[in-house]
Amino acid sequence: MGHLKARNLVTAHERLRDQVAHALRAALISGELRPGEVYSAPTLAEDFGISATPVREAMLDLAREGLVEPVRNKGFRITEVNERDLDQYTEIRTLIEVPTVGRITKTASKADLEALRPIAEEIVRAAHDHDLIGYLEADRRFHLSLLALAGNDRLVDTVGELRKRSRLYGLTALDQRGELIPSAEEHLELLELMLSGDAEAAEQCMTRHLGHVRSLWAKGKADGADGADGEPTRRKR
Repeated sequence: MGHLKARNLVTAHERLRDQVAHALRAALISGELRPGEVYSAPTLAEDFGISATPVREAMLDLAREGLVEPVRNKGFRITEVNERDLDQYTEIRTLIEVPTVGRITKTASKADLEALRPIAEEIVRAAHDHDLIGYLEADRRFHLSLLALAGNDRLVDTVGELRKRSRLYGLTALDQRGELIPSAEEHLELLELMLSGDAEAAEQCMTRHLGHVRSLWAKGKADGADGADGEPTRRKR
């Protein structure tokens, strides 16, 4: 019984670490955590109201994803993504996702594609409701679930990793201006084209969508210089 209790404690600890990592990713994407700034695990732990250990472990998880880098005796610096990085991420995603969408359009069943509609609608709803976390999570699920229909797990893992590294900066400001809505609605447009069996049009839509996302990256980085309301982000420590 003692062994089982210990096992449950480990599971609970890992779950807390994952929750913290998710919250930190959200804070980074929203612009609350600023690129180039150094944050200590104890300081962040105070914000969360927990001990520093799960925060430190979560930051190490983010370091493995390239989102932060350890700074000796200080904490973790939020890594900056330059324009060249973003262009390269977009190019790789385009090379992978565009032809894959064309192939899936020809091979996937209508039932499998229709199963993605609730997620596409969730993205649009979240954009209208200014639910930033819901928007990001639904967007991730839609793209990765769609690619999974190709039957290549490594392809899905690769795109998932690229999505983590090519995060949006200052997304809160874009959300407040309603600039996420057109990108959100493109998911439904893509789905309709795929259901119609028009592979060429679906590929064109995906190409346009990835270009749209790239433009949001650029705007987000520009907005990320300030907080969502034009003031410096408050959690700068």
